[in-house]
Amino acid sequence: MHFSIPDTQECKDDSGSSYTSYNMYINGVFHCSVRFRQLHQFHEQLKKEFGASSLPPFPPKKFLPLSPPQVEERRNMLEHYVQLVSQDTEIANSERFNGFLLSAQQETQKEEAERVTLDVFLMNGHKIVVNILSTDQTEDVLEKVASQIEIPDQYVYYFGIFLVRKEEGGDNSIVRKFQDFESPYISLKAANKEGVHRIVLRKSFWDSSFDDDLMDNKITMNLLYVQTVSDIERQWILATKDQLKHLATLNQKGSKKEYLRLARTLKYYNYIQFRPCNTDYPNPNSRVLIAAGNKELNFRVQVDNQMKEGSFKITRMKCWRITTTFPDDQEEGTKDSKPNLELSFEYLMARDSLKWITITSEQAMLMSMSLQAMVDELIMKKQGRKFKKPSDRLKNPSRGVVSGFGTNRQSSYANGELPQDIMEENQNEEQSAINKAMGSMKKISDKLSKSSSKADNGLTENTAFEGIGDDDL
Repeated sequence: MHFSIPDTQECKDDSGSSYTSYNMYINGVFHCSVRFRQLHQFHEQLKKEFGASSLPPFPPKKFLPLSPPQVEERRNMLEHYVQLVSQDTEIANSERFNGFLLSAQQETQKEEAERVTLDVFLMNGHKIVVNILSTDQTEDVLEKVASQIEIPDQYVYYFGIFLVRKEEGGDNSIVRKFQDFESPYISLKAANKEGVHRIVLRKSFWDSSFDDDLMDNKITMNLLYVQTVSDIERQWILATKDQLKHLATLNQKGSKKEYLRLARTLKYYNYIQFRPCNTDYPNPNSRVLIAAGNKELNFRVQVDNQMKEGSFKITRMKCWRITTTFPDDQEEGTKDSKPNLELSFEYLMARDSLKWITITSEQAMLMSMSLQAMVDELIMKKQGRKFKKPSDRLKNPSRGVVSGFGTNRQSSYANGELPQDIMEENQNEEQSAINKAMGSMKKISDKLSKSSSKADNGLTENTAFEGIGDDDL
């Protein structure tokens, strides 16, 4: 995960007192605004659960009002703290960590828990309507969708729910996969303020051998089929004219398994295709088509009027990072200023020869998350682990959240009923303490560094990196 706190805002609480709120972005998307004291209380709870030695230093308290330079210094220190904490997988995967982020999102968006319906789509446009709580987290929503369409429990987490944007040309592009620390309902509502988005159910694995597990079940096989047909129609999967003719014949016959078996032999099966972007390889400012899948980033670059193709294996990427920049002709805070996102990875070109390669794309964050997901899946397979099942999760956990974020609020209800404590929430003393004046959120571009300066959101070390040996040369 990529955390940043690029800016702050001045707010007033219920008593009229002013305070500074820190805007937190996760994977390039605004997530929440938090006060210093809330982050400090969160730090104290992490110390109790994981020990002080496992945590980085937390910015010290100040007893006098902060000057603007001191606020900026604290913002930078808090950003660094959250980035370091999130790199500890034990902490980042804990109920304490995810519960804090989920509750912070809920309070920032001023979203009270209520029963709502949520539309979740398949890639062919088929709509699944589920009844949820507006504050249900991602895994709760996924499990309810899976239950409604009768996906067997052992296959639920072969799938994920994704935020998809409707483009001007009529196509749909994947924005990101929903994470467990957020409410899909709240996130969708926020995203639709800046365009038309929907939630889509897709398979959530990269190794096509996992298809074999799903082929013998009618429901999961149909989900694979629907996604594959869609990917072929939008040319995410490439096929010759003869192959397309054969696929059309199988489709007419209703031979779904045979259709899938043929599709799995085609180029870019089980890849995500990104929109055209720029890279500095093999030449500066090269136009490139990038696809992620099969443990690689695949490049198609126009060189000397010819389309040349190359691949960068994830096991040869030592590390990667996301950087935000402004073009030289833009100024900070101007109306039309828009930051560029860059994904840079250090690649082992040959033994003792590492090279940094940079991609400039508004989908750089999705590329980075795709790399991380492929690495995590590769490690999972090497360790012989399996996809988790709904029964592996703690149901109705007392989530680790701090005061001001609805202490110990539960986010998952097995029977789908609205709990009595939430129905009476307006009479609850705890609710009256929740801050009602977080203020309007600011866009990430408002206070990022000036032209040609860079805001590095942290270096991701690749745990699947493999050096080149003599047999590889």
